[in-house]
Amino acid sequence: MSQSLTHTPPAAAAPPTTPALGGVRRPIAVLTVILLGQFMAVLDASIVNVAIPSIRTSLHATGSGLQLIVSGYVIAYAVLLVTGARLGDRFGQRGMFVAGLALFTLASLTCGLAWNPASLIAFRFLQGVGAAAMVPQVMSLIQITATGNTRARALSVYAAVISGGMVAGQILGGIIVSSDIAGTGWRGVFLVNVPIGVALLAVAPRVLPAATPRGERRLDLPGLAVLTASVLALSVPLVLGHEQQWPAWTRIALGASAFGFAAFALVERWVHHRGGEPLFADRVVRAPGLLAAAATLFLIMCTFGGWVFILTIHLQSTLGYSPVHAGLLFVPNGITFGLVSLNWTRIPARFHRAMIPGGLLLAAATTIAMALSLRDGHSVNPLDLTVLALMGIGYGLAFSPLMARATSKIPVTLAADASGILVTCVQLGVVIGVATFGTLFLTLATNPIAAAHAVGTTAIAEGATLALAATLAVKAAR
Repeated sequence: MSQSLTHTPPAAAAPPTTPALGGVRRPIAVLTVILLGQFMAVLDASIVNVAIPSIRTSLHATGSGLQLIVSGYVIAYAVLLVTGARLGDRFGQRGMFVAGLALFTLASLTCGLAWNPASLIAFRFLQGVGAAAMVPQVMSLIQITATGNTRARALSVYAAVISGGMVAGQILGGIIVSSDIAGTGWRGVFLVNVPIGVALLAVAPRVLPAATPRGERRLDLPGLAVLTASVLALSVPLVLGHEQQWPAWTRIALGASAFGFAAFALVERWVHHRGGEPLFADRVVRAPGLLAAAATLFLIMCTFGGWVFILTIHLQSTLGYSPVHAGLLFVPNGITFGLVSLNWTRIPARFHRAMIPGGLLLAAATTIAMALSLRDGHSVNPLDLTVLALMGIGYGLAFSPLMARATSKIPVTLAADASGILVTCVQLGVVIGVATFGTLFLTLATNPIAAAHAVGTTAIAEGATLALAATLAVKAAR
């Protein structure tokens, strides 16, 4: 392991041509613009959940089609994140942020104009490509322009934006679908991005700092190709297998995905030995605690992504709640997550290591408590809302501190690749969570009574996954 990874403080590694946050003329404006872009990307991952029943009715989408509409965006987003970060280093974060924002805004418009499930799935993939170009620049700009407590505060706001985007997506999606503005119905959940994106496009080139591009940065096209194929081989069969009664190709693809990820590791080593720059560079992967943090974040988002997907379907399809009602039930969870994400640094530092696994155990316990409550098929009551609020506290005590702890050990010169790896694991967790827990729920939910038991059974499985994440977090928090 290189000495710089273990002994050089992040600030010392910053190139002199890179602006520091304190030296940026309008630091608040910079953070506002990039975090609004991040907010849009998170919003689009969650806002579609509330619209799922309306999309199913309007476009006659199948269960697997709905899962692809939800996860197609995240698949493209996840596998291209590290490449997006690399392109930001190579051509400048400001230029890539603007380019990704433009593509994301255009894709949002085309999603709103989709005429069948296939076209919506395709445009959602295009949205994911735009997000993958835009979002890595957010974390990179925070890493490059902030250090110490300033970086911790910025990352806390970043985590609060993620939670706020998830909750706002549920609520705003419900309001838009129920309001049926100008007869747009579910299409409005995509079209809402267009005016926001256009406004940001007008402001971003004037506000964001122009960091010096590192033209020597190279892309890892072989690694990208193998990783993309492996992710698709894993996620697509999980999404389509249940509805197609698990034909032979799904089992073959799942088996091939295991070989694909092994091949990816070999390709990365080959690229490294040839003097290239692997997607998962050895010097980044070997940073203290990074792999454990990445695995923990993956499991956290597996449970969270799967939980939002199945609970949204259960609330609207099984319990008959309106989109607005269903969205509002997520508010306690999101508020507590956001508040904890913004204020965890106030907790004495001596408790930070234990706080992360402790938060995950709290999230596991509350998820299992919700499972036991929902198995009877009753309506959500005040006690359930309290449990959801406690669940948000658990997630908040883990997610933001874990991200901050992992990135604090990374020199700024490796910030783009490290943040790309971490956020890739976060987004892949959402994909796999929707695919696995969503498939489990849809398999068991054959009728309204079975659906109540299915959501309970799935939540128990998610609670067990969070308990596993807590054991990994012990190592990641060292």
